Amino acid sequence: MDSNNKWLTWRLWLPLVFQSAIIIAIPAQSFYTLMTGKTVVFKTVPVDPYDFLRGYSQTLSYDISSLNNLTKLPGKQELELNLNQGYTGQDEDIYVVLEPPKSTTSQPPQPWRAVKVSRKLPKSLPSNQIAVKGRHNYGNIKYGLESYYMPESLREEINREIRQATWGKNKQPIVVEAKVDAEGKAVIESFWIGDRHYRF
Repeated sequence: MDSNNKWLTWRLWLPLVFQSAIIIAIPAQSFYTLMTGKTVVFKTVPVDPYDFLRGYSQTLSYDISSLNNLTKLPGKQELELNLNQGYTGQDEDIYVVLEPPKSTTSQPPQPWRAVKVSRKLPKSLPSNQIAVKGRHNYGNIKYGLESYYMPESLREEINREIRQATWGKNKQPIVVEAKVDAEGKAVIESFWIGDRHYRF
């Protein structure tokens, strides 16, 4: 009877421990990236200002989100070869190597530029370069940087800033600062609308 009770106890606790480990592992990976990653600046364009399921958010798109833009870079042969071999475009890892601008002290910060693309994590990159990992799906690449959540109380202010930055004669850059770790995982730290800096 004792052995049966122990077995039943294990059957109860084992799934709970497993689920707890998964729940802890996800934020732990993001925390690791924030602590160990290199700060990279991405040029972005807001797409969808509201996610009703998660509260106020900004949906973002990047120059490197389009496969067409990446096929202009060195390393495009790997992508083209894959396409020519009947690649369907589903769930393919892509690494984009980024390099900072010459001036890194301006405010707002200047975006890094893509210099190379690869299907594998590049090794032995120069110290001023880093690879960010994306997931390719039917012509679009997602890097885990596509949504940025912010307080509801700032919704009107941020919407106004975005409208002013993206319309009219006095357009201003919108950039995201993110940490990118050695494996290519990226986590958003903050974003800039012109000279306004937002961090949550």
